[in-house]
Amino acid sequence: LKECAQPEEAEKPLRESVMIRKKTFMTFREAENCGPYDERPMLPDNIDPQLHLSRNDRPQPFFLICEKDTLLVQVSGKGRIEFRDTNVLRYSLEPGDFIYVPGGAPHRITPEEVSINYRYKPRQPGLEGVAWYCGECGREIHREIWDTGERLPQEGYIRACRNFNASKEFRACAGCGAAHDRIDLAPYRWERLAEELRSPDA
Repeated sequence: LKECAQPEEAEKPLRESVMIRKKTFMTFREAENCGPYDERPMLPDNIDPQLHLSRNDRPQPFFLICEKDTLLVQVSGKGRIEFRDTNVLRYSLEPGDFIYVPGGAPHRITPEEVSINYRYKPRQPGLEGVAWYCGECGREIHREIWDTGERLPQEGYIRACRNFNASKEFRACAGCGAAHDRIDLAPYRWERLAEELRSPDA
């Protein structure tokens, strides 16, 4: 990943009750409180690697890029995971699958049915980013990277998506000229999650 972290901007997310992290919990019960691509850390902050939970019911709105290796676990539901810039194009996802994601590999989850996923990440994951690719020619059209030591992943997701939505240049392919739609951000709870995670009680 290339460093292109941007300065922080003020956010005013809605306040919700904080979900206290604990060492043991019921996955399906906790998943009822999760949304698409929450990437919610579930274990106490001092545990390494950390476990992140999502309940996905739609295609991931970007390709995620993690500086360090991660491991995806499919708990329920079926789908697929796509890769870019690797020698593997895709894997199918079924309950019980463990998919190793090399550091720096852009990847995107597309559920075929409502799915519960875990992602194992290092406690200090370093740089993280998102990228978009042209649906016509496959060329990368926009990428944003940030340092997770300064900006939470959820803060990075919402900021990058807003920037993508706001700029016709970011959504236009320089190769074939195709224009790409804005992302509907209504289903995603990243602002509220970021506020929870920055709470002293988290």
